[in-house]
Amino acid sequence: MLELLAPAGSMDALRAAVQNGANAVYLGCGSFNARQSAKNFTPQTLVEAVKYCHVRGVAVHLTLNTLVSDREMAELAELIRHAAQNNVDAFIVQDLGVVQLCRQIAPNIPIHGSTQMTVHSLPGVQLCAAMGLKRVVLSRELSREEIRYICANSPIEIEVFGHGALCMCYSGQCYMSAMIGGRSGNRGRCAQPCRQSYGYTHWQEKYPLSLKDNCLIPYLRELQEMGVASLKLEGRMKRPEYVATVTAVYRKALDELTVTKPMMDALYTAFNRQGFTDGYYTGKVDAKMFGIREETADDPQWLQAARQSYESGETQLVDIRFQAMVTVDGSSLVATDPEGRTCRSEGPMPERAQNVAITGAMLAQRVAKTGGTPYRCVEVRTRVDPGLIISAAAINAMRRDVLNQLTAIRARREEPVIRKAKPVPQYKGPGGLLGLNIQVTTREQLTPVLLNLETTLLYVPMHILLSDSELCARLVQRGRLAVVLPRIVHDGELPRIKKSLEVLRAAGVRDALVGNLGLIAPVREAGMRVRGDFGLNIYNSTAMNVMRSLELSSATVSFEMTLPQIRDLSKAVNAELIGYGRLPLMVTEHCLIHNKTGECTCHLKPTRLIDKTGAEFPVIRDGDSCRSVLLNGKKLSWLDRQDDLAKLGLWAMRMYFTTENAREVDRVLDDYMNPAPFDPGACTRGLYLRGVE
Repeated sequence: MLELLAPAGSMDALRAAVQNGANAVYLGCGSFNARQSAKNFTPQTLVEAVKYCHVRGVAVHLTLNTLVSDREMAELAELIRHAAQNNVDAFIVQDLGVVQLCRQIAPNIPIHGSTQMTVHSLPGVQLCAAMGLKRVVLSRELSREEIRYICANSPIEIEVFGHGALCMCYSGQCYMSAMIGGRSGNRGRCAQPCRQSYGYTHWQEKYPLSLKDNCLIPYLRELQEMGVASLKLEGRMKRPEYVATVTAVYRKALDELTVTKPMMDALYTAFNRQGFTDGYYTGKVDAKMFGIREETADDPQWLQAARQSYESGETQLVDIRFQAMVTVDGSSLVATDPEGRTCRSEGPMPERAQNVAITGAMLAQRVAKTGGTPYRCVEVRTRVDPGLIISAAAINAMRRDVLNQLTAIRARREEPVIRKAKPVPQYKGPGGLLGLNIQVTTREQLTPVLLNLETTLLYVPMHILLSDSELCARLVQRGRLAVVLPRIVHDGELPRIKKSLEVLRAAGVRDALVGNLGLIAPVREAGMRVRGDFGLNIYNSTAMNVMRSLELSSATVSFEMTLPQIRDLSKAVNAELIGYGRLPLMVTEHCLIHNKTGECTCHLKPTRLIDKTGAEFPVIRDGDSCRSVLLNGKKLSWLDRQDDLAKLGLWAMRMYFTTENAREVDRVLDDYMNPAPFDPGACTRGLYLRGVE
């Protein structure tokens, strides 16, 4: 049966989800979750929430889906320990270092890979399984065919988002909020810049980054038949009335496998952005997927009905069976829950009936009155000796007693296995001047000056190497060449990527730059060394040590880190930092140029978005695909402070060329060799100094 997983941003929202039929809820506690603006739970209220849910047969998944710094690991370890001691049912995790910490402290609690992990292919799922995860939440951009393929071949459970807000960027790959205002989406502080207005040549009040909310309610039977384990409803930032309504509608749709107009009307009333979309799921990725929230007055009748659903009493959620006895030897009542737990209550001695004796049917009718409790009586077996009587008050007292016992037992779980976290091995990086890595985006950027420069590695996109075998041979002969793989590669694209890797391996290319988990195995199978890109979101020493265990040759540290954090990071593998270039803020399934013009010309000329402050955000392609990469307008530059970077224990600094023409490339290389003064009008220090929330 497809699990219905509902959001709980507060205790009221949790009650709303449970009382309206959720099988499981997901919630955050403290500061280590991706919805910091929700009310969330304290360690104390987390205990209450888990007991409340477990009594009613509902699982609790704790979100730990943010990047965590080294200094925060001790606090996070305490939260993991506390949550495990109080029987949460799963951890939802983004950071590979946090995966390791959860496995060490609470080895028996399942770990679910958050959508923030950007897992969108079967090899990515398989790698997560190898790291000990029990479930993966797939990227929301996948089609029904892609989900079906993964489910059919996955060694672990698959969860998909069924309803709610869609980020424009692949989750886990958005750095826009962090770069603009220091509020990191990877740290749970997203300021939602995708909901703001932009223009293409000048600012306009248009919304090319704001998607309608996802709605897969017509496809529940299909998802269930595919083998999807869990259907997730987005909305931890939403109010309890929204959670109540959406959960109730999806519960009804799952139970009855039908969708009516009143059900859809309820979803529209609760929240919508000019309607809903199923574009990713159906493969219709077009401009019809976009919409904005239009402020309208709340329907008071809807609000009242939604609140009543979780404030007016208990929904009977747990099926129980009774055995009731009224005999000459005494009276008793036994209750059994679906998991086989039993509780017994002894009643008073029955008396001889003066008029009407109690019968089995009468006893069953009185015992079955479980209204106002979480329990639904589905069976009463009775044994009644003839000629006896027992008061209704005595029967009620036994029922209350046995249900109270059952509630206490259901709220209590077995003692969990909890261990100490292992010390994190610390590896020192090299001292002295950094090596220089250069990444290009276009062939034009491979200028004679660049090719004559001594570099540690030269990163060149796959499609450029494949399109010109003579150029590829020259670069291989030059040495120190690595192929850049696209950031996003779905399963249907993997055969072409694998074939291309074989061609390049035969041509002498030995290294590949990889920005998502799903490409590590294909690169290794091709016989190449894996170089980790920024998309792996390496933010702490434990994650760096995971890169070592995965046998990566190098890893790029997150550009959301500060210099002191990078300095103190374990250099378990060669560590690289991006020191120059327009940083990528988003990678989108949509071609933003196609959405502008109605035709795809992204291979001819880049475009740009402009916000209401006049800030520009260039748009380029992800490799040779029609996916778009939105870049920061200002270029990151540490060319004048190379000595500072040399103190961090890094292996190399990367210069990342994106929109530069050949002349600009040569000028920047000259600035590297002969550092020019920093220009704050054109350049930024990024987040290395100011950090992120």
